[in-house]
This record gives sequence, C-alpha cells and structure tokens, in this order.
Amino acid sequence: MTNSEFASRLAAWQEKLEALLAKRPERKQEFTTISGLPVERVYFPKQPDQEYLDKLGFPGEYPFTRGVQPTMYRGRFWTMRQYAGFATAAESNRRYRYLLEQGQTGLSVAFDLPTQIGYDSDHELAKGEVGKVGVSISSLADMEVLFDGIPLDKVSTSMTINAPAGILLAMYIAVAEKQGVSPDKLRGTIQNDILKEYTSRGTYIFPPAPSMRIITDIFAYCAAEVPQWNTISISGYHIREAGSTAVQEVAFTLANGLAYVQAAVDAGLEVDKFAPRLSFFFNAHSDFLEEVAKYRAARRLWARLMKERFGAKNPKSMMVRFHTQTAGCTLTAQQPKNNIVRVAFQALSAVLGGTQSLHTNSMDEALCLPTQEAVTIALRTQQIIAYETGVTETVDPLAGSYYIEHLTDEIERRAMEYIRRIDEMGGAPAAIEQGYIQSEIQQAAYDYQKAIESGERIVVGVNKFVGADEPLGELLRVDPKVREERCRQLAKLRAERDNQAVNKALAALEAAAKGDDNLMPRFLDCVRVYATLGEICDTLRGVFGEYKAPTII
Repeated sequence: MTNSEFASRLAAWQEKLEALLAKRPERKQEFTTISGLPVERVYFPKQPDQEYLDKLGFPGEYPFTRGVQPTMYRGRFWTMRQYAGFATAAESNRRYRYLLEQGQTGLSVAFDLPTQIGYDSDHELAKGEVGKVGVSISSLADMEVLFDGIPLDKVSTSMTINAPAGILLAMYIAVAEKQGVSPDKLRGTIQNDILKEYTSRGTYIFPPAPSMRIITDIFAYCAAEVPQWNTISISGYHIREAGSTAVQEVAFTLANGLAYVQAAVDAGLEVDKFAPRLSFFFNAHSDFLEEVAKYRAARRLWARLMKERFGAKNPKSMMVRFHTQTAGCTLTAQQPKNNIVRVAFQALSAVLGGTQSLHTNSMDEALCLPTQEAVTIALRTQQIIAYETGVTETVDPLAGSYYIEHLTDEIERRAMEYIRRIDEMGGAPAAIEQGYIQSEIQQAAYDYQKAIESGERIVVGVNKFVGADEPLGELLRVDPKVREERCRQLAKLRAERDNQAVNKALAALEAAAKGDDNLMPRFLDCVRVYATLGEICDTLRGVFGEYKAPTII
C-alpha cells in the first residue's frame, strides 16, 4: 500500500469524523500536555502498510482494535459506575444518591443472593443472606423505593442479575412508567448472561434451554420496546474471578457470546436488529500491559466473528462495547490500603484499553462491603485518571508498541484456538455440559495459586514484604435484623395487594411458559400487580424445572 492510498483512506475517515463532530463536539477545542505540547486526536505509523489497516485500522471502524468511537475519551469520558447495593432498598437508595452527588455518572446495582436465585426474603433458603452482598428486592414495591428520587430518564443503570434478569428489568420498566418515563427513554444494561453462571459463578435457576429462551425473549422485546437498553452483558469478569487466564477470559466470553447470537438467530431474529445492543463485561487484572492488549484483541476478534460467521453488516453489530471492573480476586485482606494502588493500575489498564464504563473496587472489599470513605476513594481514582493523567487526550495511546501489538496478536490467536475447540464440541452450551470450560478454568486457577504459594509469583503484603497490617477504620456490617424487617414488609404487601389479580397474572405466565409466547409482557403484567420475584420464579420452576450442575473432576 502506498502513502497516497493510505492518505485517501485517512481522508475518507476524517470526512466521516467531521460529520460526527458537527453533532457531538469534543470536550475542548485544543488538547495539550501540561508542558503545552499539542496532542493529536490519533497517531499513525509513519509508513502504514496493508497489515496495519487489516489489524488496527481507524478508531471507530472495523475491526475496532483502536476503539469503538473515533474520538474515544476526547468526546466524553467513560461512564463512572460504582457497583453498590446492600441491606434494604432504602439504604441502597441513600448510597446511590450519595454517589451521584460525588460525580458518579451511572448506577450499578448489586442484588443479594436470594434475589439473584429467585427467592423472596422470607423464603427458608434466604436465611443468613438477606441484604448481605447486595440489596434485597422481592417486588415492585422494593424497586420503587430503590429508585425513589432518581429520574430514570436521566441516569444509566446497570443491573448485575442473570437468571431472573427479565423480571428485574420488568420491575425497572414499571418504576419508570410510574415516573412518567416511557421504555424507549431508558438506558442501561442487564447482565443476563446465564452461560457463565454454569461455569464460573453458580447463580442459575433453570436449565440451559429455557434460560436461553428467556434471554432471546428479552432480546426481541427490547429491540421493539426498549431500544436503548443493553440486553445482555456477556461477562468475562466472573470467568476471570474464578481463576481463568486473560486468554481464557476472552475465549470463553466470546464463545458464550456466539452461543447467544446463534440462539437469537435460530429464534428468527435478524442479527443486525438485536446485536447492536449486546455488550460485554471484562475484568481488569494485575498484569497491566497484558490487560490493555486483552481488550484490543477481544474487540478485533469479535468484529471478525460477527462479520464472517453471522454476516453482520451494521458496524454496531460487530462492536465490543464493554464495562470493566477491577479484579476482586486480587484484593488482599493483608495490608488492605495496598488495594488502592492495585485498583488504580487496573483501572488505568481498562482506560488505555478503551472501556466504555468502569467500576473501581474499594480497598476494604476483602474484609466487608465497602464503606462510604472507601467507595469515595475508589470513585476519585477514576476521576484522577480522567482529569489528571492525560491518557484520555488521544485515542489508543499505546498502539504501535511492539510489545502491545505482539500481545494483542497472541491473545487473539490463542483465544481463537479455544473457540475452534469449543465449536468442535458443538458450541459453548455443549462444552459446558461436557465440563470442558469448567475444567480449563479450574486448572488455570490451580496453577495461579500454586505459583503464589511457591513464591514464583509475588503478591505484595501476602508472600513478600509482609509486615504489620495497619487497621482500617470501622467496617460496614449488615444488621441481621434486616431479614425480619423484610419479612414484615412482604407480609404487608401480600395482605394489601389484589391477590386475585396476582393469581390471574401468574396463571397467564404459566400458560405462556408452557407455550412459545414472549415472556417479557407476562413478567410486566405480574410485577405491575405486585407479584413477588419468588412467586414469579416458582411459577417458572414449575414449568422449566431447576438446573443441577454436573460433577467436574
């Protein structure tokens, strides 16, 4: 490729960019370093060749190696979310309001374990878990309190919920309706990624087939009714937390993504109708440069798979738009203030890798739910990266590094090898049923832990530079009486609601589940009359049954 040919391609890209900038200008007119040196929007090699265009290209264009937007953070910063939720809806609402006042730009809801597996707070199996690792939500009444005073047309909300994701989304839509906000104005994400629950996390309810049906029902419903909503966040985060390598995180996440796309296509959906609302969720681990390369490799590989395997034509169908969370598994209870430094480097890798949304863990999370002081430091970490470091002033600043480009190529190559193996097994669901993905993650986790215990891999404050821990201040503990209060609230709800309407809505849901109607309208009918999460999930359990995990040796 000659310089004139590259200049022609560059001019075409710049022409499209100018049209975009006319609608959405950059944050400021001039970008400079602290010394006053001008910073260009994007930098290219002095002698670009065809390989450069094939592998890297232009920001905002296929194969999206250099980012999904042509101006990236020069246009606007990533969404700063802090994953939060504990005890009751009222207590979590106070935390959300505090975070928004501190400059957070999106909400990220953590639900407690009973909510995640479809049990109400008064269920026998909920004892000891209500409000412990997230907020307890059993009905629309709880959701109304959770978002009280928060205008849902003004914030973007991410909900980490999987098996009952459609039900919680229905509650969110119903709260918006009560605020006078139509579904087409809602922005946010439900995780809704059940396949990784079978391999890495365990908060599943139903077997794979009905679970995949619910997911494709959500895709179809939101494409028509909630068009700005991200209908799934295909998660590598929990795969990495379970012990995978960076390569495995990319491979297994994208393999799961391919399974969701295939299921939707098999259900009759057009790929370019639903794929633009797919999103991803990655882990920011400690190997700084490997993490930067990981995000770039994932973008390029997914773009090629969507184009070549599914014939996607809409560029948005080929994009990996992703949220990142710093690695919980790297947080240490020993010398916990070291976690502030770990989180800062991990967050920086996510920004250099082009994330669209970011959560930074709090220093005390190896010990307790984050305190207000700890979560503020975590949010300030993002703000310092955004406003002080200068890394946001140019697009993909590490592009062209020999090491970064080598790592990007190598992660892509090795991840594709895994995907081919999974394809040969019949796809991700079949590979999960055979225990392949689980065993690969388990072996990687074993190898990593063995390296720490042998001293081959150093963790500061744990197996080297060990000293007296400086105690943190007061830790956040959830009052065990929370469950008693939640049980009283549920009893009052059931006594005061129209139970005839509830029974009618649940019967209609059961009939729809036995047939092939889209379940999302039935979820909405149920939550609007204040049927509880447990009642809705029990109705589905009666039709679909429950998943029993195989033993992996």
